[in-house]
Amino acid sequence: MAKSETRYICQNCGFTSLRWLGKCPECEEWNTFVEEVIHTDSKKLTRASKNTEVKMANLTRLSEIDVQQDMRIVSGIEELDRVLGGGIVSGSVILVGGDPGIGKSTLMVQLADKIKDRKIIYVSGEESPKQIKLRCERLGFAGDEFYILPETDLEIIASVIDKVRPDVVIVDSIQTIYRTELESSPGSISQLRECTAQIINIAKAKSISFFLIGHITKEGMIAGPKVLEHMVDTVLQFEGEGTHAYRILRAVKNRFGSTNEIGVFEMTGAGLMEVRNPSEVFLSQRTDGNAGSTVSAAIEGTRPILIEVQALVSSSGYSVPQRTATGFDYRRLQILIAVLEKKIGLHLSKYDVFINIAGGIKIDEPSIDLAAAMSICSSFKDSAVESDMLILGELGLSGEIRTISFADRRIQEAAKLGFKKIVLPASNMKTFKQNGKLEYIPVETIQDAIRLIM
Repeated sequence: MAKSETRYICQNCGFTSLRWLGKCPECEEWNTFVEEVIHTDSKKLTRASKNTEVKMANLTRLSEIDVQQDMRIVSGIEELDRVLGGGIVSGSVILVGGDPGIGKSTLMVQLADKIKDRKIIYVSGEESPKQIKLRCERLGFAGDEFYILPETDLEIIASVIDKVRPDVVIVDSIQTIYRTELESSPGSISQLRECTAQIINIAKAKSISFFLIGHITKEGMIAGPKVLEHMVDTVLQFEGEGTHAYRILRAVKNRFGSTNEIGVFEMTGAGLMEVRNPSEVFLSQRTDGNAGSTVSAAIEGTRPILIEVQALVSSSGYSVPQRTATGFDYRRLQILIAVLEKKIGLHLSKYDVFINIAGGIKIDEPSIDLAAAMSICSSFKDSAVESDMLILGELGLSGEIRTISFADRRIQEAAKLGFKKIVLPASNMKTFKQNGKLEYIPVETIQDAIRLIM
């Protein structure tokens, strides 16, 4: 006879408690516990405990495994293939997250348009077939092997997949799918965990690739991140500001390729367009001679991207001056301001400091520290940095300019776009083959950088 027990489960991280808690002790989030009923079947447990026979059917030698040549499905979208590591791996489960309206469903429809001679099922738990049809017509897509299934019951979805035998299944969204044997509501941790587990079993057993579109929380994380992200093969994060047309597709986790690889898209009336040269796009609206603007190069995965680092320093009207960072680490900004005040006497305690990475892109690596510091100095002194100068370097707490990685890739990308002067750490000068057409300015400390640049 089945027994039911009541548990309280955190909807953010999946932590289970016997009683309701206001604050989760695991992820420290407030008001995330929801009461769920868990059933345990004593008969199944008894049968499982008596079954002591070891099953050898799935035991295979590594040398006996046949790796087929067509393990990856080329999507036809180069930026997506780059992020996935060369294409869609058969039998993989890919989780796609992003803000509402960012373009997740549009990307999936365009993916279905590009994949030729493959059966694709689009499982819609939020939109009607007519709405999907209208989107497809707007994007100019009318595929014969594209099936729409407006269903949220996973048992029905599994039976349809078993009959149609598709190559790719798109689930929009995983939070709307449910299993009838669970009493918890769709989107709860129990439903997410069980539905995703069954989808993974279907994907591995039948070599079907799944794309799961996931909702995100107000903090910008996929709902139930510690549950879903550990279960799936790949996690893609679709990023972008609502006021910008550019979208960044980032691989947060990838069992079949590089992590932190990115793809760049532009949202247009005809859908998402690939951006083949993001460096040129991000610098296209930069004007020469403006104080507070410098150019640096970041590495996203294996791709170097030139970015414009903007800063604005103005007199503060508050007792506590403002410190605002967009696309840049706020804590890193505080460190840079402290180093500038301590090492070169730049008194910013009565000034508001704003810093922005133009184009809506977010950069976390420290190699753009020196460019950010020079932008702040440039705005403070109202003196423009030369427009053909690229600034690279990590700034240490004692004011030293530290070595950066992949300096040669960054410099090659800058040379393609016509930059003539390269400011970089002196310790990097021996790590790459120098280009005779470029002028290199090695710096060891922040004082050297101020003297040579400003």
